Amino acid sequence: MSHYPTRRGALLSMVAGAALLAALPALAQDATITFFGSYGNGGNSRQQDALNNVLIPAFEAAHPGIKVKYVDVPYDSLLQKLTTSAAGGELPDLVRADLGWVPQFAELGVLVPLSDAMPDFQALAGATYPGSLSTNLYLGKYYGLPLDTNTRVLVTSQAALDAAGMSAPPATFAELKAMAEKLKGTETSVFADGGLGSWNVLPWIWSGGGNITDPELKVASGYLDGPDSVAAIQMLVDLYQAGQIPNLIIGNQGAIGTSDGLPSGKYATILDGPWMVGIWGEQYPDFTPVYAPVPAGKGGSISVVGGQDIVLTASSQNQEAALEFIRFTQTEQFQMEMTKSGNMTVIPAFAEAEKAVAPYYATFSSQLKTAKSRLAIPASSKVDGILNIELAPAFEGKVSVQDALSNAAKQIDALLAGGK
Repeated sequence: MSHYPTRRGALLSMVAGAALLAALPALAQDATITFFGSYGNGGNSRQQDALNNVLIPAFEAAHPGIKVKYVDVPYDSLLQKLTTSAAGGELPDLVRADLGWVPQFAELGVLVPLSDAMPDFQALAGATYPGSLSTNLYLGKYYGLPLDTNTRVLVTSQAALDAAGMSAPPATFAELKAMAEKLKGTETSVFADGGLGSWNVLPWIWSGGGNITDPELKVASGYLDGPDSVAAIQMLVDLYQAGQIPNLIIGNQGAIGTSDGLPSGKYATILDGPWMVGIWGEQYPDFTPVYAPVPAGKGGSISVVGGQDIVLTASSQNQEAALEFIRFTQTEQFQMEMTKSGNMTVIPAFAEAEKAVAPYYATFSSQLKTAKSRLAIPASSKVDGILNIELAPAFEGKVSVQDALSNAAKQIDALLAGGK
């Protein structure tokens, strides 16, 4: 899962006045490109080893004269390191950026729009999942390409299905509500989640036929608080008030987390990503998760996109060499090697090969065909805060869902109007 940062103000102040929009020089005969990322994954070296020991050597062998220096930075420190580097005029050539960072850095003028810089951009972009690609769009230009991706799907267990007398996971809103009825009187809640931000509620809103804004990202009022959005959130509120969703969803830190609650039988279903396989494999080796699409409403089955993008900084002195490496990241060689180490490919054409590596990816790759991006605006983290603050009282019965979403929509309208 990816999380939006909250330090946009620091970025703005530290890069103000930096001359990062100058024309970029052509590729020198010998070039060393620097690439910052967080492949270390908090001590998990598999992805970093794949990059350093397999992929970078392969790229350098195919591109004599180009060297790649990869710098791994812990995820929680990467944004600050990039901020400091920008202030000192020492940004790397390339960044593996959380998808929520791209519009923030694009607004600052520290990224090169790849849709302008790459003659073959349309061909590369057209090969990726649309939802993943859309995370790079800011004010009509694309500032990156998808590097790796993920999404959330419905996860349950055979024990939960047996307890509810169901042969398959709930495929629709109606079946989820029916499952809740069958679990009444048991110690198992039908669904659990850990918050009310975009990552949590947008799959329900989109699947219910609603939306958070108009397609042009101009206004939220009339969309976030439209009838379909209201109905989708009302379903969750009704389940919560019936005791079928735990108060973990409104931020109760004392509630059991979803990663423990599902395998222990406390929760029948959750929404989660492919990374959980490794977590459950270590902590609950006897647990076998059952994956299924997000339950469908009138809008179909639609989830939310996570992952990382690759971007080129405007201060790069090796633009053409860096663009060659970006092209390399879109190849089957790069994508499949990273799939072996736990990343999902961003290219649907490689999904079959991906499933051969990890069969459980099949549900996720199918979900990615319709998955959508959270708002690609610099203030995405503020949107998450607004949703959490405004929706919690609706779950507690203090305000109506309609009023909660209308209040949230008005605040998001102000963010959209200000471009912030």
